[in-house]
Amino acid sequence: MAPQARDGRQPESAAGLDAATVVKEFYERYPYPRPIDDLDNYRRRWQDANRRRADFHLFWPHKPYTEERTILVAGCGTSQAAKHAVRCPAARVVGIDFSATSVRHTEDLKRKYDLRNLEVHQLPIDRIGDLKMTFDEIVCTGVLHHLANPGAALRSLRDVLDQDGAMHLMVYAPYGRAGIYILQEFCRGIGIQPSDVEIRDLVVALGALPARHPLARLLHDAPDFRQEAALADALLHPQDRAYSVPQLFDFIAGAGLTFSRWARQAPYSPHCGVMAQLPHTSRIVALEPVQQYAAAELFRGAMMSHSVIARRDDSPGRSQAISFYGEAWLDYVPVRVPDTLGIQERLPPGAAAVLINRAHTDTDIYLPIDASEKFLVDAIDGERSIGEITGDKPRDACRALFERLWWHDQVVFDGSSQINPV
Repeated sequence: MAPQARDGRQPESAAGLDAATVVKEFYERYPYPRPIDDLDNYRRRWQDANRRRADFHLFWPHKPYTEERTILVAGCGTSQAAKHAVRCPAARVVGIDFSATSVRHTEDLKRKYDLRNLEVHQLPIDRIGDLKMTFDEIVCTGVLHHLANPGAALRSLRDVLDQDGAMHLMVYAPYGRAGIYILQEFCRGIGIQPSDVEIRDLVVALGALPARHPLARLLHDAPDFRQEAALADALLHPQDRAYSVPQLFDFIAGAGLTFSRWARQAPYSPHCGVMAQLPHTSRIVALEPVQQYAAAELFRGAMMSHSVIARRDDSPGRSQAISFYGEAWLDYVPVRVPDTLGIQERLPPGAAAVLINRAHTDTDIYLPIDASEKFLVDAIDGERSIGEITGDKPRDACRALFERLWWHDQVVFDGSSQINPV
């Protein structure tokens, strides 16, 4: 069966089977991610209350922090719903997947860790309405790009999202996956099928891949890619599509949703890293936001996926964007993102520290700060507002610092103290 064309056209079915059946049978044989039976380290990581709070305000910057919410993990795979139940013990978590194998592995984790806040259903996304539930948060990552009709599936999810809810979506991006798509064509061209023997032979073949092949860097940087399930999912999946930034925005809008923010926004920003130092930066900054993001995707060239937070197009939360206009930003309470580090060795001239976010894969994204800025960054405690932290220090310099921290994914903001957020 030929996969989805990069331009978004529907693939044809194989052997008379409909696309959904082909994909379902694929995952029954090669469940992905690879099943795990140990969530102990994951649980310890998310016992950090600051990590949970930062995650909440990434989705809801203007709502008071709460751990009591309903979460749908759509296309939960072998462990994702169980992980959300572990990290949010006060939430009601529902996982759905059309693969019986994935549901079985999730149920095993539920029993092992006594996850009473988790329920799991073998159900395709387009039938989520059968549960007669709505959700504060919907997580659907790595799923929609494998469906025969992703638009219909996304509209189904939109229908069960609370009006003030938030949806975390991840879909493939085309340019960074060029090497994968070349190898997919290779596999189709010589008739490689998803079987244990074929996958073992493919692993051997990848070991001989020319060093200059577009896939070679991925194999070097991600050795797990050579594992059976990951290799099958990437190169032998019966259905695969990717979305450029403009296509993703059209996809979201077509489902009755609106863009809120990128889960990690620095790589898309003309204010961060190499994008802020180009001769063309002023031209990029003058563009509309979607055009800025598209320019960043094209210039960086290696984005393999897009991870976005979206809301219903009739959500009152659409207006709850972070803004540094006016004076409202002074009331924001900055919350440090747990994956950030402050480096104080081998610094550039004039810097007292360099801030990095370990979740970024682009090595040019880092933020040097001077001694006065470091003093303010060190004062961030998750309790005091920007105004309380900065006191009578120059307003414009403080605004610029906290806006840079935000763009560089160093902080999220709790703006719930504002009665009428901008």
